Amino acid sequence: MSDAPRLLVLWCPDWPVVAAGAAAGSPPSAPAAVFSANRVVACSASARQHGVGRGMRRRDAQSRCPGLVVHQHDPDRDARLFEPVAAAVEGQAVGVEVVRPGIVAVPVDGAAGYFGGEAALAELLIDEVAARAGVECQVGIADGLFAATLAARRSALVPRGTAKDFLAPLSIAELNQPGDDRGELVDLLKRLGLRTLGAFAALAERDVAGRFPKDAVAAHRLARGRSERPPLRRALPPDLAVTETFDEPLKRIDEAAFVAKTLGERFFAGLANHGLACTRLAIVAVTEAGEERVRVWRCAEPLTARATADRVRWQCEGWLTARDRPTAGIVRLRLDPEEVVGGEALQLQLGSVGADADAAERAGRALVRIQGLLGPAAVVTPLLDGGRGPGERVRLIPWGEPRRPLAADRPWPGRLPAPSPTVVPPRPVPAEVLDAVGDVVRCTARGELGYPPSTVAVDGGPPRRVIGSAGPWVVRPTLPGRRGERPFARVQVVLAGDTDGDVALLLRATLGDDPQWTVEGCYD
Repeated sequence: MSDAPRLLVLWCPDWPVVAAGAAAGSPPSAPAAVFSANRVVACSASARQHGVGRGMRRRDAQSRCPGLVVHQHDPDRDARLFEPVAAAVEGQAVGVEVVRPGIVAVPVDGAAGYFGGEAALAELLIDEVAARAGVECQVGIADGLFAATLAARRSALVPRGTAKDFLAPLSIAELNQPGDDRGELVDLLKRLGLRTLGAFAALAERDVAGRFPKDAVAAHRLARGRSERPPLRRALPPDLAVTETFDEPLKRIDEAAFVAKTLGERFFAGLANHGLACTRLAIVAVTEAGEERVRVWRCAEPLTARATADRVRWQCEGWLTARDRPTAGIVRLRLDPEEVVGGEALQLQLGSVGADADAAERAGRALVRIQGLLGPAAVVTPLLDGGRGPGERVRLIPWGEPRRPLAADRPWPGRLPAPSPTVVPPRPVPAEVLDAVGDVVRCTARGELGYPPSTVAVDGGPPRRVIGSAGPWVVRPTLPGRRGERPFARVQVVLAGDTDGDVALLLRATLGDDPQWTVEGCYD
């Protein structure tokens, strides 16, 4: 017997594309795609007919569909424009929960009994969303959110108690839904020959727990048609909700964004103090005129502080910009955990356990406070990513943003060989590179130096003797947006030292008869 609640899931296909097209005013029938980091994250049905698919590079997508309408990924826009859809569903059924922009879930039993059955409820909601929000959607009903979501993609009503049979023939790749980040697990299962959810579900749970990564146990429960986690049996403390009252009503999106970050941090810290994490979050807003708006967000993964703040910001933006927005500003916000799990469900980051936990938490709060005063870009951390040059490989990520490499796995022909410089100046430092007779060293288009470098003077300083060199390595920019740049060459040199010892530098020079030499990095 399944322990998963019976749910109706309403799914708006290709929602990021629909929302982007609505915001830009482009025709709904036009082939379109949404890109993030130059990769397709969503595309329309007409674009798929031309061979465009998720994960495809922009250049490849446009070569297959020259008329492709290009949009940039914007989660805030997707959430803001989804509010009318959620409101349309809420007008007919209670307990509406937003899973993510594009998907809402509704408990079935009460509403189906009122409207004359599950099929009648599904048809009613499809018509209501089309009439009130002008959006096409599909509905699926099954036991549990995972099965109901896959049923919605197939417009299926899965009989009660048969979710496991419905899931069994489906591809194992269905475990990697947007936001779940199970790509590595799915690849591992495929390499082991487990191609379907049924094959994975047939494994004993104790074997999955002992032989696979930790998140495989939750995925295994989903493949068996059960809830992702067993219900929490312990009594909940009464003080988990967080309320914020404002002297000046919130009327602008930027005000809501600032409040959301602070409120999300407080809510997450309060749950963490009790060893808990939230999987269903109710956001309640009260306006100056006494109106009350409530929206519940259901999450497959326990909410982090940032994920909580994102949902609060999205919801406030949706309320403040919707056609039926409140008649007055928001004077009170409350975050209420509708469903929680044990805090061990969250993956703790390095430095957040043991004796360093308090220090890490204080440091995090201090950095968030600095961002509140100076802006998000005031606190950044470096991330090593893809690129050919040393400066291109380092991205500065605002504190609190996801630290995910975007292009580290690409081949990057022409990349500088290891080791990389330990110090990379923010701007190129001019240098003068001379040969043995005092002439400027030139590099030909074939990647050959006219004469070996003899001395190097950095930024107008005294010349220093070259005691070793390597290169050159010629780089000819071919990436979109860089094809107008001049080819250049990189050279590694070791300069003789005096009191501070020898110095190793990475130099860069334009090709041709009038080279411009600069220092691109320094080796420790």
